[in-house]
Amino acid sequence: MRVLGIDCGSERTGYGVIDSDGAEHRLLASGVIRTNTKWPFEKRLLEIATGLRSLIREHHPESGAVEGVFYSANVKTALKLAHVRGIALLVIAEAGMELAEYSPLEVKISVVGYGRAEKCQVQMMVRSLLRVAEAIQSEDACDALAVAICHATHEATSRRLA
Repeated sequence: MRVLGIDCGSERTGYGVIDSDGAEHRLLASGVIRTNTKWPFEKRLLEIATGLRSLIREHHPESGAVEGVFYSANVKTALKLAHVRGIALLVIAEAGMELAEYSPLEVKISVVGYGRAEKCQVQMMVRSLLRVAEAIQSEDACDALAVAICHATHEATSRRLA
């Protein structure tokens, strides 16, 4: 299965594309869609949508996975994140892909085995699971890959149980 993982952010939206059978994962692409913070917010959303559409055209993932909404003390930040998530969900739906959403806790448990894992632990396990020697280029891309791995693992388990 090919999965596009997305770590939503209005300045940097991380992405990761993997091929997986649920146990073995292979990195195809990862990176960040960056927006200019000086642009109007709607132009930044358009840039993110355009970048995600391009990734989908290039890699043809079967499903997209994003982190679910989490609590934020800063209301403005939470609202911007919700807008970016809306764009990601729209682009996934436009492409006719399956959508999955996971809480940060679910992602950490799936990748590290511990729901309160630190960022460095998640990064180390993502590298290990993907068998890549070099560090993932950004935390946002690494988080997106973690979401993709989480989905691939969950899907494989669901298929085995069905």
